[in-house]
Amino acid sequence: MFFSQKQDDFFKMLSNVAENLMESMEYFKNFKIQTESDVKEFAKVMKQYENKGDTFIHELIVALNKTFITPLEREDILELAVKMDDILDGMEACSSRFEMYSITNANKYMVKFVGHLNDSVKEIDKSVQLLSKKKLMDIRPHAIKINDYESACDELLRICIKDLFAKEENPIKVIQYKELYELLEEISDSCEDVANTLETIIMRNA
Repeated sequence: MFFSQKQDDFFKMLSNVAENLMESMEYFKNFKIQTESDVKEFAKVMKQYENKGDTFIHELIVALNKTFITPLEREDILELAVKMDDILDGMEACSSRFEMYSITNANKYMVKFVGHLNDSVKEIDKSVQLLSKKKLMDIRPHAIKINDYESACDELLRICIKDLFAKEENPIKVIQYKELYELLEEISDSCEDVANTLETIIMRNA
């Protein structure tokens, strides 16, 4: 019973990381920016989500260092948590750029990026729930979907940068928007890293 409880604790910690990521993505997706005051609030709240995520990672590391038996390889537990946290770090970095550049309007490409990222994070959240229930083989379809969304973001990056260079005459705006597009695509790469980590866990434990 002691070891069973300890194992459940680790799945709960991973769930906490996933839930915080899901909540932050909901905020990231739905917050309406219209003024510079809005964008400051947006960046501030995203930083709070990131700090909360860092706290969860620290708690997990402490628990791993104190526990002899873990339900999965301790390296896999930590990697999964850190890769999920990387997604949140990318979102926070993106929000800070919005504030830094005083961008108060998300264009159609940004909206599409965030839609794909939101879908990816939903698949990650479902995967972690399945992991907690030890339904490893049921995770694979969700990992495949995450990879599909990353491919969609790759294609979207090519399209939006081509359009940017074709239509934007202000060189400062070109630099700013190119960086934002690339940051958003990098978040999708982080989602794919989570999918790859999940595949590794399946391979080692199924």
